[in-house]
Amino acid sequence: MADADPTGPVMDRDEVDRALARLGAEHEAIETSLLALQDHAGRRLLEGARLTGITEERWTATEASITLLWTYFDAYTDALRTARDIRSRRRWSSREDLVELTELLRGESVTVAGSAAATANAPTLHAAPGKLSERYSLTTLVDRMNELYATSLDMVVAADAVWSALPARIDLLAAELQRTGRLAHSVGVRPGEHPAGDDLERITRTLAKLREQVVSDPLAYWNKAEGSSAPGGGRPDTTVYDREARALEDVRREIDAVLTVRQDAEKRIVRLRDVLSRADRTLAEARTARGEVLAKIAATEVPVVSGPPTVLQEQLSTAAEYRRHAQWHRLSPLLESLEQKAEDELLRARESLTAVTAPLAVRAELRGRLDAYKAKVARHGLAEDPVLVERYEKARRMLWSAPCDLRAADRAVLRYQQAAAEVLGTAPRVPGQGVPDDRRESGA
Repeated sequence: MADADPTGPVMDRDEVDRALARLGAEHEAIETSLLALQDHAGRRLLEGARLTGITEERWTATEASITLLWTYFDAYTDALRTARDIRSRRRWSSREDLVELTELLRGESVTVAGSAAATANAPTLHAAPGKLSERYSLTTLVDRMNELYATSLDMVVAADAVWSALPARIDLLAAELQRTGRLAHSVGVRPGEHPAGDDLERITRTLAKLREQVVSDPLAYWNKAEGSSAPGGGRPDTTVYDREARALEDVRREIDAVLTVRQDAEKRIVRLRDVLSRADRTLAEARTARGEVLAKIAATEVPVVSGPPTVLQEQLSTAAEYRRHAQWHRLSPLLESLEQKAEDELLRARESLTAVTAPLAVRAELRGRLDAYKAKVARHGLAEDPVLVERYEKARRMLWSAPCDLRAADRAVLRYQQAAAEVLGTAPRVPGQGVPDDRRESGA
């Protein structure tokens, strides 16, 4: 069997039938894909949209590619129909038929007119732009159609994915933004008066601009998947949307805090007044105690007690004014600051009272210790010991006279303790005084 350059050996009937079956299946698959692309919701949206930016550029090229796809498909259909007609002439094809079929099925037998309408902006495979026609083999034409279909579908699916994902989410967020804005206005959170009001205004502008851009240029918000060759491989870029959604959530939390202030403002202000009043009373007690200490205790340093800070009372009055005028957004941070300052002030007042009354506490401790040792000595029948009586009276005069010298009194009590210890350690047990010393001590 002779060769038929450049198509190779002439095909036999079985090879022709197999080739026709394969090409017919490819024809059916391509037709199904093209019809699906024609009916794709994303393609219809692209046809009716006012596009800008990268989407406008790619859609112009994609429209040309789709037009060229149908041109190729029509040429492919005609060539396949011609081949089938030749094969159907006879049950047993002649050599002339087989030569013709070989040329048609393997050679560059398909001519596609290169009209301006069909090829404008569309990529070409071999020939340079501007040629009046191009010739392809059926196999090459199938590859060319698959290539154009994949790039066209990728663009359509990407745009449709962005349109399906982002505008609806933006609209839902915008609706939530409106509800939040009305609530914010009701509690005094307004632009120019509160940072959250400024944030709401900015989020509103950003969402409006984002929606406009997404609708006109969806491909600007498409992240193609790295290494993916499948049409539509990727996901919508929600970076701006996510950022504004988080910002709105922050504003909602701020407004919730303001609402909480509105509900609890009166109780919190009453509680603040009570805390500051207790602090004032404690400071007044400390000042009184300081005068008593200075009169009753000698040779000691008594810290000065400062008066209540008037700034806290002024701020409390301001808080009450904010509440009367429903300025909750201003009241919220002021109350938080005041509550902390009031607690600090009460703690300072208590510390002042403790510091001022410390000498009286020391004197009370010395008195208690002196009386405790006197009682212990009396239990052992030694209360009349002249040394103990003398030292006790000396310590007692110091502790029960004013002003009291704490250092001298402390030394006097210590001397009485030492004398009592010496007497208790050497004196015999007095009859009728109960258990021995060691047992009495262990039971004390």
